[in-house]
Amino acid sequence: MQDLRITLVQTALHWENATENRKHFDTVLSEVKPGSNDLIVLPEMFSTGFSMQPSVLAETMDGPTIKWMLQKAIEFDAVITGSLIIQEHGQYYNRLVWMRPDGTHATYDKRHLFSLAGEEKYYTAGKERLIVDLKGWRICPLVCYDLRFPVWSRNRKDYDLLLVVANWPERRSYAWKQLLIARAIENQSYVAAVNRIGTDGNQIAHSGDSSLIDPLGEVLFTKAHEPFIKTFTLSHTHLTEIRDKFRFLEDGDEFEVHS
Repeated sequence: MQDLRITLVQTALHWENATENRKHFDTVLSEVKPGSNDLIVLPEMFSTGFSMQPSVLAETMDGPTIKWMLQKAIEFDAVITGSLIIQEHGQYYNRLVWMRPDGTHATYDKRHLFSLAGEEKYYTAGKERLIVDLKGWRICPLVCYDLRFPVWSRNRKDYDLLLVVANWPERRSYAWKQLLIARAIENQSYVAAVNRIGTDGNQIAHSGDSSLIDPLGEVLFTKAHEPFIKTFTLSHTHLTEIRDKFRFLEDGDEFEVHS
């Protein structure tokens, strides 16, 4: 297990305009030096904003945004991830795509659909959690509202980094910040979270508050309202020392999650 270099991208988004968002991220990511990181993280629905118009905006798994993600993964020799609207087998998904530079990918369909916005009326919920490996790190990606459900995100001694991509509104930013810390502490895991900033097409404001939190719950970095692109190095030694000293995961309850 090596140290992991992770780049978080906090930015505003162009409302329901994938072409402009891809151009925007081309500009934002121009700051990244190829080979300087292992993982680049974009927000939830990074190509459109959090829209309930999948019949108009959905792409396929061979569409332009997926091809763009592959291009960027190759360009930076790094995994790039974020969620977007995907149509597959007649259903719409809020799908996180984990795109590797070798052209292979993994996907996670958002499990908990945000009923307050009626997301479940337009999208199909995922059924399977995803754990991916990167440089020996086991990573569990979640999408926004998933953060509120600790059973789904419980560390079954199967991950080292909990990754959250979001369009989380500013008016509930207090909950966002507290839940991120709670997830880090209870799972003895690093937590990296990317949220958008700016006001979307529904006039909902987002403060960002993208964060990096260590396995003891210490907030190593957070920033509100301002755009940023920043690379962090996660220490495997720090993680291992914490888990060796405080063996709390060994005392957890056994349980099953049913779809």
